[in-house]
Formats: sequence, structure tokens, C-alpha cells
Amino acid sequence: MISPGLISFVGAGPGAADLMTFRGADRLARADVVVWASSLVPAEVLAHANPAAERHDSAGMTLEDVLKVYADHPHAAVVRLHSGDPTVYGAIGEQIEWCRRTGRPYEIVPGVGSLGAAAAAVGCELTSPTVAQSIVLTRLAGGRTAASMPDGETVASFASHRTTMAVYLSTQRPEQLQAELLADGDGYSPDTPAVVVAKATWPDERIVSTTVGELAAELRASGIRTAALVLVGEALRDDREVQRTRLYDPAYSHGCRRRSTEGTTEGRPIPVEKRRLP
Repeated sequence: MISPGLISFVGAGPGAADLMTFRGADRLARADVVVWASSLVPAEVLAHANPAAERHDSAGMTLEDVLKVYADHPHAAVVRLHSGDPTVYGAIGEQIEWCRRTGRPYEIVPGVGSLGAAAAAVGCELTSPTVAQSIVLTRLAGGRTAASMPDGETVASFASHRTTMAVYLSTQRPEQLQAELLADGDGYSPDTPAVVVAKATWPDERIVSTTVGELAAELRASGIRTAALVLVGEALRDDREVQRTRLYDPAYSHGCRRRSTEGTTEGRPIPVEKRRLP
């Protein structure tokens, strides 16, 4: 049962219409009003929507315009359709603040984010034992967005950790991005793998595989400037040896599986194996 006047902030997924969640599709099917951005969400996603729903393209709307739509439909089931997952660079905080201030009920319906879609397109796991057990999601500070970046959250500061990094909304400044990833020798090495995924899961998806040292030149040559995510880190290297995890090791037990006696040699655990990626 959906509360009267409920505003659902729905993650539309990265682009492909069949990557929306069942819950997201359900909310669209029940919606009286849909607010969506044609520049970020493919029209095919709206196939899930109630045909009778009033639709507003937010591509040319301000926050005040969007809030007026909410206020003008106090009892309607409203879906605010965001690309990817609305909790990552979705700009829903100010809309939630309005809901709380005015007493309007709201919910967040998670979506498949561009990070997962990009990793799937590349065909890799972003975490790997002894290589990367953390993922940094961030963006460049520059231009109009510089003031929004807290102190200490620069790409350069995160680059010193050399773990897997996903850089959003930053392909328009290739040289700055490369320089911060290198961080004057304190960040990633120039031969660290870097992959640019533009419009992941869209029909015109593009993937550019390169290194941090060649990233700026490759980005310039590709012409990719928007709707792209840059993945960086050794976990992306496709010719490295991958250490076997303990999760499925027969000599390792956990809450869901007992240790196998067949997985030992003379009472000793099976040595850690390594395999080369195909």
C-alpha cells in the first residue's frame, strides 16, 4: 500500500530499461506524476510508467520548478526518476529536506549504479585479495563544483591509497584528472590500468582501456566528455595473477560451510593457489 502523496525517489539504473529494479518498475506503474531527466534517463525506461501519468522532463527545470510540481500534487503518487542510484550524486538531499520540512512522505528506491554497470561492462571484479579491498568513489574539484568539495577529498589525496577508484563527472578535464591521479609521484604509477566507460548499458556504450599515464591523451582523442565513469587501479589489470580467496577453499570453514577433510594434505591446509585471468 502506497501512502497518499508519497514521493518516490527511484533509481532508474544506468540506462538499460531492464536494469531497473522490480520495486522501481512497480512505483512507476502506480505513479500519477513522473519527473525525469531526458538527458540522463533513456526514454525506454518510461515503458514501465503508468501511461496516464503526468510527465515532466526535468532537463530544463530548476529545483524550484521540481518542488512546485510536488506542491501542486499534494495527494498524488509522484516518482522522481534519477539515473543510476539516487543516493550517489543524485542531488536528492535538498528534495528530501523539502519533504521533511513540509511533512511530505517520501521513500528512496535503490537503483543499479553506474559503478556496477561500468565494472560489468569491463568484465572485472573491483576488489581483489592483496590488491584492493576498498573502492573510492569521488569526483574532481573544479569550476563550479570546487566549493562543494570538502577539504581533504581531492582525487590526489585519495590516489595515495592506490586502491580501486571510480571518478565521476570528471572527463571534461582530462589533464587535471591525470595529474591528480599521479599526484606528483605520490599517487598511482603511470602504468596503472585506467578504463573509461561512457554511457554504460546504453546502445552507444563506449569503453576506452588505457593507463593513468596515457589517460589524458586517450580521453582527448576519444572525445568523451559526459556520462562517463573513470575506473582506476591494479584490480583492473587483466594479465595479473589472481589470488584464490579463502571463501571457497575446502580447508576453510565459516558459518555456512564446514571445513572439508579432503581439502587438506597431511593435515595441512591446501596452499593458496593462483590462477591467471582468461
